[in-house]
Amino acid sequence: MTTTRNPQTLMAISPEENFDFLFKIVLIGDAGTGKTCVVSRFKNGKYEESHGSTIGVDFSLKTVNIEGKQVKLQIWDTAGQERFRTITQSYYRSANGVIIVYDIAKRQTFTNLQKWIDEVRRYTGSNVLLILVGNKCDLESEREVEFSEAEAMCQFVPEILFVMETSAKENKNIEDAFVCLAAELMKRHVGNNVQNDENLVNLGQGKPVSSCSSSCNLT
Repeated sequence: MTTTRNPQTLMAISPEENFDFLFKIVLIGDAGTGKTCVVSRFKNGKYEESHGSTIGVDFSLKTVNIEGKQVKLQIWDTAGQERFRTITQSYYRSANGVIIVYDIAKRQTFTNLQKWIDEVRRYTGSNVLLILVGNKCDLESEREVEFSEAEAMCQFVPEILFVMETSAKENKNIEDAFVCLAAELMKRHVGNNVQNDENLVNLGQGKPVSSCSSSCNLT
């Protein structure tokens, strides 16, 4: 049986919910890198040793407190298999942040990062924030990708905000990855609003009007 899920319905937010910012985060990367485990650990603190591969896209919501502000994250966990690519590519649109996950114990997942970066460039807006996450750092004895290699990639790919190694199994740096990305999104959103307000004043349009969080809402 095939289940059709409407992104607009999934993204609908109850009017009773209170939040200051709303950002859409998309996780991409090769199959088996642990994207679903990362999301599960972040969302509910649980880790499942074995689970089925993601079919298409899974959707989650979580609100975090950053500097006293309630930041709601719409998290889209996409399938890494090639056969789902045409489906998952549609979920890139309107993304505020993208997390590319690779497996530090499988070099091929690191080698394939360029194709994922190319997809981000092709299907997202120019202002999207991108971070690299090297998952499964608990497998140190099986490491095939050094952290310094990921850091070096940041020097050649200007879209990459930062790189971080995580372990969903040991709950290492999982929350930090999402919170750091959300904090930077919030910072830039506020900065853009300030700049827009200054532009209005410079254009002689009077006192700047405060922008509400609805400008973050995703369509």
